[in-house]
Amino acid sequence: MDKSKIKSLGKMIIDRREASLVILLLVILIPIQIRSPQFLSITNIDRLLNDISILSIVAIGEFFVILSNGIDLSVGSVIAFSGMASGMLNEAYPGTPIFIILLLGIAIGAVMGAVNGALVAFGKIPPIITTLGTMSIYRGFTFVLSKGTWVTAHEMTTKFISFPRTRFLGISALIWMALIIIALSYYFIRFTRSGREIYAIGGNATAAQFVGVNEKKIRFLVFILSGISFGFAGSLWTARYASAVNEMATGFEMQAVAACVLGGVNFAGGAGAIPGVVLGALFLGVLNNALPVMYLSTFYQVLVQGLVVLIALIINTVVDQRKMKKLLSQRRAS
Repeated sequence: MDKSKIKSLGKMIIDRREASLVILLLVILIPIQIRSPQFLSITNIDRLLNDISILSIVAIGEFFVILSNGIDLSVGSVIAFSGMASGMLNEAYPGTPIFIILLLGIAIGAVMGAVNGALVAFGKIPPIITTLGTMSIYRGFTFVLSKGTWVTAHEMTTKFISFPRTRFLGISALIWMALIIIALSYYFIRFTRSGREIYAIGGNATAAQFVGVNEKKIRFLVFILSGISFGFAGSLWTARYASAVNEMATGFEMQAVAACVLGGVNFAGGAGAIPGVVLGALFLGVLNNALPVMYLSTFYQVLVQGLVVLIALIINTVVDQRKMKKLLSQRRAS
């Protein structure tokens, strides 16, 4: 292969955010595997995939909001409230079918997302201010609902806390549900009119309105979608970790945003893809799983995570600048 082909292949890889993330993931796996030969064992990979399933669902919900040039900081609080409600329902009415508990989480998330969306779309309050406020309000609702108490494993039914581990074709129910959400979200954002309108609003809201896109409807919609994802994740969180505590998922919004940023989602909106977000969640999962193996203290783990996100932001900025320069040169040539 001559130098020109190698150079063009390198440019293609750099221009593809997903490819860059895969390469970076492979690079960090080498020292991890050397340090801990069991890291890539089937058992640990299965544990890792289960760990990132909830993060993937939450990150996809955050993706819709960021894609529209917004942000949702109420992630952890919505997860906490829906998770607490799910745990308390299972405790009070042990015979309640699991799908009803999951629907409760989804419904709670949808309502909380709708409140956020209404304030942003119709109240014209900036998303970061809106969700910063509701983050505290929803967390307060969690304490009010639970009266400051917890729902522990022995207070929930075995059926409820074991269903995420139920296996079909060798894959846990939790992973299957994450795969279904990923597939549905991919279809929605790629092949539906509303999905294309989210891209349009995030890219240029003024231009989108000129071609008939209803900005209020789209901004309201993305927060409902994010709320549904967070509420669903809340129910799964309680079942997965067999507990519902008032402080659950505190700070999880940073994980969701980081997965989107790592996956190449433009923080200014209008650019990004579901596969990138899933890869971002996988990258974070590997990092969180591997750092303790490297015997790093908690403080250094936070430092490394921050550095990785910063590096990802720099890479995304470079890629965006390259694409912009290429687009401008093509326009000048034409």
